[in-house]
Order: sequence, then C-alpha cells, then structure tokens
Amino acid sequence: MMKYELEIIAFDIQSCSEIENCGATRIELCANPLEGGTTPSAGMIKAARSACSIQLFPIIRPRGGDFLYSAAEFEAMREDIQQCKSIGCDGVVLGMLTSKGEVDQKRCAQLIEAAGSMEVTFHRAFDRVRDPFEAMESIIALGCTRILTSGLHPHASEGALLIRELVERAGTRIQIMVGSEVRSDNIRSLASSTTATCFHSSARIDNSSAMQYSNSDMHEALKHATVDPMEVRRIKQALDNYFSPS
Repeated sequence: MMKYELEIIAFDIQSCSEIENCGATRIELCANPLEGGTTPSAGMIKAARSACSIQLFPIIRPRGGDFLYSAAEFEAMREDIQQCKSIGCDGVVLGMLTSKGEVDQKRCAQLIEAAGSMEVTFHRAFDRVRDPFEAMESIIALGCTRILTSGLHPHASEGALLIRELVERAGTRIQIMVGSEVRSDNIRSLASSTTATCFHSSARIDNSSAMQYSNSDMHEALKHATVDPMEVRRIKQALDNYFSPS
C-alpha cells in the first residue's frame, strides 16, 4: 500500500481516543470551532495527551480572524508552544502573515525555535497569502514539516489544481496537506486531482446536549462540535481503497 497520512481535528477531549481508534495518523487539537479553531487550554491539551498515543498537534492561534498578530499575541503564542512542549505534544500548528500577505518569516522563525524538536505545520493562513509559491518557499526555508491548504479557495475541491502544482513543486521538501471540506464522498477525487498523500478533515458533527433540564427562554440548542467516528472510518477506508486498489 502506498503510504498516506490522515489528520483529524478534535474539538473536544472525547474525540481524541475515538480518532485514534479509527486509525487516523494525527490529531489537530482545537478550541472554538465557530472561529475556525483557536488554541486549547493547557488543561485540555494535557487531557488530550492522556487520551491518545497518536501524534497530537495543538493549534497555536490566540484568536479568530486574520493572522496579523500584535506583540502581546505573539508572546502568548510563544508561551503556548512552550506549554505544548512541556506536556509532550508531537507538534504544533501555526502561521503568521505580514500585512502585505507574506509569511512573517522573522516571527515564525522565533516560534519554530521555541517548538524545538516538535514538528511544525503551517496552517491555512497559507490560503491568505499573496503568492502561494513564494510563500511555500519561505515556509520550506523555515523548516516546517507540512503546509495545510485548500489551494487558496474556501474548499479544497475548488483549489485542487493549485494544490496539485504545490505538490509537484514541493517534491520531497515539504508535505502539502489537503484540507477544508474533505469528506468521505470526495476524498478519492481529491487524492486523484491533487496527487497529495496527506489529508486533513474535521469529520465533524454537532453533538446534542445531554441535559435533562433546559431553560427554553434562553433559545439555545447547546450543541457542540465533535467527531463522527463513522465518518473517520469511511474516509480512511476510501483512502485505503484508493492507495491500495484490489
């Protein structure tokens, strides 16, 4: 079988063991799914590390919105990376841009230095850059292990042609990981059109509250994002079939 990687997002602690049991390669740990994922608390990271033995990569993102951070936010990111390292995470997921849409090489380099032996994934801040090929070269020079991208479009299926070109230009220098709306019903098509071997999905569902009492005057469903184990298994099975056809 040709080797591939499958990364799944965990928005809660319970998802971590479920993702591992489904055979995924790696977990990206995030809080705050409504803003696209922000840095989880140290307590959540510790609990996640105890819940699984596969690779665990917390996102280092102090807030939602853009990727142009203040000095105070940068220091918080550096401290969060130190926390991840002390907890025993395998890597972190980060990204910083300049106001001109370029990779902030100077400050990213400082964060990567703080990561030490942990791997670093450059996240979908990449999809907001001015020149994707110039940005990729900057990220390679920084020493990142992989880039998560949807090809500078909202969904990976829309950016598949650019992702394919990134994969070709990157060669063995860096992994290009396909993400955004990656599901079991399109994963084979994405694998074929992008030629990538590294994939990222939330496999997300909304979990209803188990509360027996609910104040109806609050007009809140109190659902939270979690992983759908069956969808993870379907994605993995589709990849197994694609990379090892019978």
